[in-house]
Amino acid sequence: MDRTPSKTRAALWMSGWLALMLIVAVAGREATREVNVFQLMAVRGVLGFMMLYPLIHMNGGFAIVKTARVHVHIARNLIHFCAQLGWFYALTLIPIGQVVAIEFTMPIWTAILAASFLGERMTSWKIVAIVLGLVGVLVIVRPATGAINPGQLIALAAAVGFGVSVAVVKSLTRTEQTLTIMFWMLVVQSLASIGPALYVWTWPPLSTWGWLAVIAFCGTFSHYCMARALLHADATVVIPMDFIRVPLTAIAGWLIYAERLDAYTVLGAAMILAGNLLNLKPASAKAPARAR
Repeated sequence: MDRTPSKTRAALWMSGWLALMLIVAVAGREATREVNVFQLMAVRGVLGFMMLYPLIHMNGGFAIVKTARVHVHIARNLIHFCAQLGWFYALTLIPIGQVVAIEFTMPIWTAILAASFLGERMTSWKIVAIVLGLVGVLVIVRPATGAINPGQLIALAAAVGFGVSVAVVKSLTRTEQTLTIMFWMLVVQSLASIGPALYVWTWPPLSTWGWLAVIAFCGTFSHYCMARALLHADATVVIPMDFIRVPLTAIAGWLIYAERLDAYTVLGAAMILAGNLLNLKPASAKAPARAR
């Protein structure tokens, strides 16, 4: 598999992630009006596997998903499963824009883990990109003082879980095919959710099945896009690109749910975009030149 370092390719794959995750947020809000989050995760896993199978078949069948790192896949996907459950549950407790904004503490955990365990270098540009992105999120959300909503704590815990998951995915991309990572994600998360889903099962209305199918497709192939992006760039480069999802979600909330889009949102979006542009700044060629 092509693992050529390229911020441009990483950015293109991340644009796919952004679009699909934006759809997942809206579909998740609609689906959880009718179904339990365990049902949602179980159906997502089963339908996602059915959608992924044609790609597996086209690339040599199940031989491609063989791995010597099964224990890493299981650990990563159980963490991600818990984080995903928390994320969907938080959608039922607090506004959609706030869930996504709190989720963006994730790059802090990803950057720390990637630098600590994967040997990635924290350049000044990466640090500035992360700081600008986080400040932009705070400008948009403008957290108020007072009692903390349980949904905010759940969203924050989910963000930590996502950060751990992304760091592990970056480690897996060094030895595993993208389809292998996707296959084990769907298998582990389907098995983890099927028991609780059957326990609370209520048959969803036909319209909700449509939302569940959308979640399955977008949720599955968004992670395919993320894994491909991580093939071409460090996690500390890829993850800050995801900050763009905050203003995009704010716009979606304004258009779909009539949530207010004000000057603070515009300012925060501008800071997030500036951080991402700095993050894509090419590395200096002086160091390699001196080495030669």
